[in-house]
Amino acid sequence: MKRNLPRLGFVGAGTVATSLACALHGKGYPVVAVASRTYSSAQKLSVFIPCAQAYEDKQQVVDNADIVFITTPDDAIATVAGELKWQTGKYAVHCSGADTSELLEKAASGGAVTGVMHPLQTFAGMEQAKNSLLGITFSLEAREPLLSILKKMASVLGGKSMVIAPEDRALYHASAVMVCNYLVTLVKLSADLWSDFGVTREESVRALAPLIKGTISNLETVGLPGCLSGPISRGDTGTIRKHLAALSQCHADIVSTYADLGLQTIPIALEKGKIDAAMAREIEKIMKNRGNEGSRI
Repeated sequence: MKRNLPRLGFVGAGTVATSLACALHGKGYPVVAVASRTYSSAQKLSVFIPCAQAYEDKQQVVDNADIVFITTPDDAIATVAGELKWQTGKYAVHCSGADTSELLEKAASGGAVTGVMHPLQTFAGMEQAKNSLLGITFSLEAREPLLSILKKMASVLGGKSMVIAPEDRALYHASAVMVCNYLVTLVKLSADLWSDFGVTREESVRALAPLIKGTISNLETVGLPGCLSGPISRGDTGTIRKHLAALSQCHADIVSTYADLGLQTIPIALEKGKIDAAMAREIEKIMKNRGNEGSRI
């Protein structure tokens, strides 16, 4: 174990706690204490980390650790922080994306230095969580010396860090929800279409997954706007009309979703340079009319 590293504790033993605790332990940070809503959950996390002691009383985490990560559900962070006794020399950190360090006001009033360390990553299950932090970005909010401590943690984990101002955290987190959670929604809507021609959800997701991975790879390697492909990027109005007609006939409830996303895609296609302003206006008209040629904007 490396010397002079702060002792870490976790209140909350879910997927985020498991990921952070295991990753930091693997880099030499002493994870010494964990508590959760149920003692059995704390014990499950401590199994992965031999030096971590599971406690039934969450106050023991504060008493034994230098930095306490409150990794409960977001709505419980302020309550949990208020139930604990803090003192000068302690650090309290939560991992919510949308919330500021104000949630830890009771910890600050008790003498602790407070901050936020949000891993910009999705955590679907315990096994995936243990190996999901390499190369990600952590959004931070803290004052010194805690800010430098958190930046070092992010760097040691092979990640990047960015400081997000308190007033920008909700907007930052909304962007994460759109690209992560709503991607799941889009895949679900796409898979539903496949059911019309006899393909199960499981089969359709397996078929769509390489396409999704290829798109993500293009985003990383080619970037925006160059990675945009498809009928809007080509100005293929005939295909767009066919899509809207088919959706109107079989899935009228998602015509608006298709068209609204299409309208947001037109500026990307313009920026890419494969369509001109006149073509963009024609596509916009088709999308706003939902493919009904007799309609007016």
